[in-house]
Amino acid sequence: MRTTSFHSFPCHSISQRNVSALTPHTLAPKYREKRTTLIRATMEATQNDENALSQPQPQPQPQPQPQPISQPQTLSKNAQKKLLKQQRYEAKKAEKKAQEKRQKKEDAERKRKEWEETLASVTEEERAKLIESRRSLRKERMEKRSEEKEKKMERLNKAMQCGHKIVVDLDFAHLMTPSEIQSLVQQIMYCYAVNGRCINPCHLWLTGCEGEMGSQLKRLPGFDNWIIEKENRPYIEALQEQKENLVYLTADAETVLEELDPKKIYIVGGLVDRNRWKGITMKKAKEQGIQMAKLPIGNYLKMSSSQVLTVNQVIEILLKFIETKDWKVSFFQVIPQRKRPEADPEGCQEVAGEENEGKDDQLDGKKKCIEVPSQRKRPEADPEGCQEVEGEENEGKDDQLDRKKKCIEVPSHG
Repeated sequence: MRTTSFHSFPCHSISQRNVSALTPHTLAPKYREKRTTLIRATMEATQNDENALSQPQPQPQPQPQPQPISQPQTLSKNAQKKLLKQQRYEAKKAEKKAQEKRQKKEDAERKRKEWEETLASVTEEERAKLIESRRSLRKERMEKRSEEKEKKMERLNKAMQCGHKIVVDLDFAHLMTPSEIQSLVQQIMYCYAVNGRCINPCHLWLTGCEGEMGSQLKRLPGFDNWIIEKENRPYIEALQEQKENLVYLTADAETVLEELDPKKIYIVGGLVDRNRWKGITMKKAKEQGIQMAKLPIGNYLKMSSSQVLTVNQVIEILLKFIETKDWKVSFFQVIPQRKRPEADPEGCQEVAGEENEGKDDQLDGKKKCIEVPSQRKRPEADPEGCQEVEGEENEGKDDQLDRKKKCIEVPSHG
């Protein structure tokens, strides 16, 4: 009987059906073990192929697209000029601040040296008296300062209970540059200082104290101890229950503010924009459905430019009106001269006269100080030998006096 050789069936050509056909009757006993191994390997390979087909194929990862290089935004010539002007102003301001700091340091050093020289030039007994007198003056000054601080805190706490309410809207930080935000923070600091010095201070609110604006405010010395309302939310949310009493003060409003109602809450827009966002406060007030009003500046004086004032100027005008009940006096005491070159002569004559009286008194004092040297007595001399020399000296001094008088008398015509 002839047996079939195992080597006559290549592995790669034997399917599962053909392998199954290799029965023990067709294979010799010595090849049964190899047959079993071949069947097992073929079945495992088939199962692996089926599992591979049933599993989802991994998707190729998309290659990241290169980001287009953003070209720097070119500024117009006008914008470049404004930016250059602002940079020059900031550099000049920093230089001035550094110079003032150096001058302050030099003055302190000079006073210290003068004090040491004074102590060195007196006896031991007089030195002890001077030191004791200086200590007593310093103690008295500290006590007076402490007393003033207590009175200030008492006035501010009372204002929080029954004072006029003024809100500074700080929701415009996203429209300002870092330097403009810093300028607004300085104005808020001036507002708090002026309010604390007033006899009848108001109840100040700061709304929208978050983000960069909140960070800049927290850098102010003693800000956490300010007696003032600080609110991170916008005023429309913080004062929702009193919405009918909200009045937004904007120069674009048609209604003129005649009196300050203690029940009303007056809002001042905290925005330093160099007139880039014109009418934004009026638009905001209209969208929120609250009242609007403007200060009666046009009734008392003519502004050289627009009637837009800084935040501290608006609040100081309101504080002056609370104290004097007179818009005319409030405007002339707060608005700088460069913004009011022309004024109503009838409405503002009295205030201008008071200011001119003070200036005239100063001018008279200066004139007296200048004219005194011309009355000094000279030693007697030979009238014939010295007449020509004295005439030349008098002419020179008279010319100098005339020039000085002209320089002083010019402001009286303004």
